Amino acid sequence: MSAPAEEIWAILREVAESQREITLLQKESQKEYEQQLKENKDFVREILQSMKETDQKMQETDRKMQETDRQMQKTEKFIQETSEQLRETSKKVKEMTASIGRLGNKLGDFVEEMVRPAAVRLFRERGIIVHEVHRGVSAKRAAGGIEVDLLVVNDTDVVAIECKSTLSVDDVNEHIARLGKLKEMLPAYADKRVFGAVSGMVIPDHVVPYVYKQGLFLIAQSGDHLVISNAADFMPRAW
Repeated sequence: MSAPAEEIWAILREVAESQREITLLQKESQKEYEQQLKENKDFVREILQSMKETDQKMQETDRKMQETDRQMQKTEKFIQETSEQLRETSKKVKEMTASIGRLGNKLGDFVEEMVRPAAVRLFRERGIIVHEVHRGVSAKRAAGGIEVDLLVVNDTDVVAIECKSTLSVDDVNEHIARLGKLKEMLPAYADKRVFGAVSGMVIPDHVVPYVYKQGLFLIAQSGDHLVISNAADFMPRAW
């Protein structure tokens, strides 16, 4: 009877050992499960936090995009309004430029009307006896053409006068070029001496010495009268 009892105890011991091992395994499994659960919770928490941050960033991006869209709309409206203003300004500038051009022409004509009746007296005082005064002389030939406001003529001399509202250096240079072509364009005067004169309602100070230097007569206003302002001993250039 003793042998079977020992076997039973041995079996019971094995069973107890197995239960102990099972308990240990259960504890370890539970510990691993809890650790895994904790890690999963941390991971899920991180994902949720990341999703929350991403959502916030997306909302901020959307807000910025909406703000950018509003700014672009304002910019487009500003560009349209500015373009319209520029077109209107350009139109007004063109109208003003045309008006100034017409006014300049009228003032130039006014200067011409002042110089024409005074030309005989003015050049007689300078030793040039005037026989003829021609207004608005123009000529065209194969080599080109010229237009002269006033042409003062006698048997030996021709004086071509350019009249401007405001006399500039460019006007003087253009008149010098005109004088260089006069005999070719108007061959009837080819055997005469050609002199040049310029006049203006407004003559800037820096233009005066330039006119003298180019050998041209300068007709200017002095009080109520027109005068040739060159010095008495001035020697005009002849073409």
